[in-house]
Amino acid sequence: MKASSNFPNRTKKKPAKTTSKGEIRLIGGQWRGRRLKVHDKEGLRPTTDRLKETLFNWLMTDVRNAKVLDCFAGAGSLGFEAASRGAESVMCFEKNKQAAQQLKDNCQLLNASQQITVKQGDFFQQIKHLDGEFDLVFIDPPFHQDFVEPTIKLLLEGNKLRPGSLVYIEQEQGTGFDLAQSDWQNQFALTKNKDAGQVKSQLFEFIG
Repeated sequence: MKASSNFPNRTKKKPAKTTSKGEIRLIGGQWRGRRLKVHDKEGLRPTTDRLKETLFNWLMTDVRNAKVLDCFAGAGSLGFEAASRGAESVMCFEKNKQAAQQLKDNCQLLNASQQITVKQGDFFQQIKHLDGEFDLVFIDPPFHQDFVEPTIKLLLEGNKLRPGSLVYIEQEQGTGFDLAQSDWQNQFALTKNKDAGQVKSQLFEFIG
């Protein structure tokens, strides 16, 4: 006779979905659940799924039909997510040649080359030759490089923003630069912010 257990039956929890090293996962939109390869580049730091979900909840009504600029694309986590959720166009800049090629390969995999443009090269040099305004800008540069302030400066000097444009900034905690306390604070309104571990995320609206 089988001995009875003194412990109540417990329903096993399904394992949480995880993203393996070397890939990103699109979490919403037409490509929801698709996993894309990422070039193994030192210092590459894709936005986590949890933080990405928070960001795109903030942007729920602002992504569709938007013209998007991803200044430091890296793994493409933000730019490709925006495209999946219906952005009209996404312009991705990536300095590393191999990482940029992987982004182009992922565009072909998704048949998205008409929607997503990948430019390989230094953002600070190439943005000077880019015309037009953007509705949504992602600034998620490598940590500890002090890239956020000069990026904002170039966007303003190049007239890349229009009143109502949204600018998302993701940077390390403790950075010396805060747009809300900068010389440009009267041109931007902080609409959302979140601190998660070592990462500080802020969403601004450009007032003009």
